[in-house]
Amino acid sequence: MEGPKDVIINMAIESWRFTRLFERLLTKVDAGERKRYVGQLRWFIKKTEESLHQVGLQLVNVEGHLYDPGMAATPLNIEDFNPDDVLIVNQMLEPIIMEKEKGILVKTGTVVLRRAE
Repeated sequence: MEGPKDVIINMAIESWRFTRLFERLLTKVDAGERKRYVGQLRWFIKKTEESLHQVGLQLVNVEGHLYDPGMAATPLNIEDFNPDDVLIVNQMLEPIIMEKEKGILVKTGTVVLRRAE
């Protein structure tokens, strides 16, 4: 049986996924409606982050950062690249979750990489 912190971590991951899906859907909505929905999404993200902070957790997003093999994220497509390629985190499929105060890794993230341009 999962403890309360495990449940919160799972909810945070699912919230992350839902947020990403919702962001993609917003690109298909007309500009007038988009503004209202973007505001609601920002509120949802803010409330999720506040709840995580209350239990000492934080989501870490490394999209757009240079990939480092020591990063707390598992790349799904690392085999597509040469060892000397400079890589960037193109997309995070699951966030990195840390204990805020202690800086302790709670859950590694999952990422998709691309070559730096």
